[in-house]
Amino acid sequence: MLKLLFTVLLTLCPYFIMGQSGPRIYKSHPLIGVSCSHPDDYSSTRMTYTESVIQAGGTPMLIPITADSLVLTDIINRLDGIILIGGGDIAPSYYNESPIEQSGIADSLGDIYDISLIRMAANRNIPMLGICRGEQLINVAFGGTLYQDIPSQYPDTTIQHGQKEPGHIPTHVVNLLPGSAIAQITGQTQLFTNSHHHQAVKRVAPGFRVTGWAKDSIPEAIESTCEYPIWGVQFHPEILTVAGNSTFAKFFHFLVQKANTYHQAKEIHKRILSIDTHTDTPLDFDANYNIGTRAKSQVCLPKMEEGKLDGQYLACWVRQDLCDEANSQKAVDRVDELLRGIYHQVEINNEKCAIARTPDDLSKLKAEGKKAFYIGIENGYGIGKDIKNIERFHHLGVTYITLCHTRNNDICDSSSDSTILWKGISPFGKKVIKEMNRLGIMIDLSHAAESTFWDALKYSQKPIIASHSSASAIYKHDRNLTDKQLRALAAHGGVAQACLVDEFLNPVAKNASLSDFMNHLLHMIEVAGIDHVGIGSDFDGGGGVKGCNGDNDFINITARLLEHGFTETDIAKIWGGNFLRVMKQVQTK
Repeated sequence: MLKLLFTVLLTLCPYFIMGQSGPRIYKSHPLIGVSCSHPDDYSSTRMTYTESVIQAGGTPMLIPITADSLVLTDIINRLDGIILIGGGDIAPSYYNESPIEQSGIADSLGDIYDISLIRMAANRNIPMLGICRGEQLINVAFGGTLYQDIPSQYPDTTIQHGQKEPGHIPTHVVNLLPGSAIAQITGQTQLFTNSHHHQAVKRVAPGFRVTGWAKDSIPEAIESTCEYPIWGVQFHPEILTVAGNSTFAKFFHFLVQKANTYHQAKEIHKRILSIDTHTDTPLDFDANYNIGTRAKSQVCLPKMEEGKLDGQYLACWVRQDLCDEANSQKAVDRVDELLRGIYHQVEINNEKCAIARTPDDLSKLKAEGKKAFYIGIENGYGIGKDIKNIERFHHLGVTYITLCHTRNNDICDSSSDSTILWKGISPFGKKVIKEMNRLGIMIDLSHAAESTFWDALKYSQKPIIASHSSASAIYKHDRNLTDKQLRALAAHGGVAQACLVDEFLNPVAKNASLSDFMNHLLHMIEVAGIDHVGIGSDFDGGGGVKGCNGDNDFINITARLLEHGFTETDIAKIWGGNFLRVMKQVQTK
């Protein structure tokens, strides 16, 4: 009964915790959720877990066992970090196996609860540490398998993984992968640790790697290979931490540090306006699509909420075809079709979002608890031959037009077209720029040839944007901007939005990661200045890298910016302030 009361107190009053030295009150330390095991029909955990968090400067909160997803969601949304603790066996059905005779009895409610916690925390990028069963759960949740019983399924073992000695006594050596998170956390390549398990990781989950092994090659540690904040260890660092082992205390200091950064990022996003300036999600808007539900697409309202994003551009992309009358009209019709799809999605989710047209709309909608969708046209081919279409699309909410795509068109030359048609902006293109300036529509130079870029700066009376382009100095690609272009764009008051397309960031596209993106972003800030850079993902149109592959992952960029020493003022500029300033200047007549 006392344990149940303790759990209720921790759940309802998360800032009240109990340590070995008595009650303490924490109001500002990161809140670390600690999962529970399920003995004798109540939620419980060993105090070694909570005490280890307290010693590291965090505030532990026990997460009661329940299958109620609304309750778990409410708790998860409060957390800054999470620890999945040790416990009983995991049902083999979760990794498509039948139980063997030596398997222990699985706790079906406990498994549902733990797997739900992992998925919810991963969706929000909450820093996560799995210990013993917790490590195994992470592996299973992401598609890996387990040895159900090491002695019977791994007969070559020379180690007693279920040691008889107390947990504070180390009994075997774990070899660590050099350069891995665990090696960096501990500053070691070997750990002398405890062992209290009969199950273990067998096939590591996709997107993870083994980073620690016992001498018999049984995996003892895993971590994400995709730069997500997820780590797991098979041994029990919390027991050794409470026993006074400073090496194992580093695990909890590391988690609390990551949780503190995550907490700061969440708090900053409450106060700033954030906007992603390019996605191609409208291409997916068929009869069955609903942007209000969490789906495989990179952009949706639930993921925006998880990643703390306030606004997003939905681009009406049209494929370049022949520039004759018939095909040009088809392009116009296609833009109209995409616009109808955008308005339909907003209408069926009108309690959660709205169309935005001005910078003030974003702040207004955020205050109302709604997400903002802005509209752009990607490829000026979509205006057809009639310049009056620009004003018509403006009335329908279009606030920027990307002058071209991957081929030359009636307006200008493209960076990806091997032929030169206009040597920059065409005579028709000059009229387009003039009309966009008159109407207050931003000119987007992503995809434009360098000759087009320089002509546009010359002919436009308003600042110009590049809605989704990165840095040529980091990786030379025709879609990236040179340092000379970045400086010129800044000198004209414009903004360049760093892009998350893998092939623009890394010569080996499949290896592109959040770290690569940060290298581009940091270089662009250094060259153009903090007032002239932002973020444009190109999600659902080729964007997405390891560590940032959907709206829910945007919080990871903010965490990285904090780790690089950027202030909240800087982050506010990068996440939307710079772009919204340009939008306001362009829309001011």
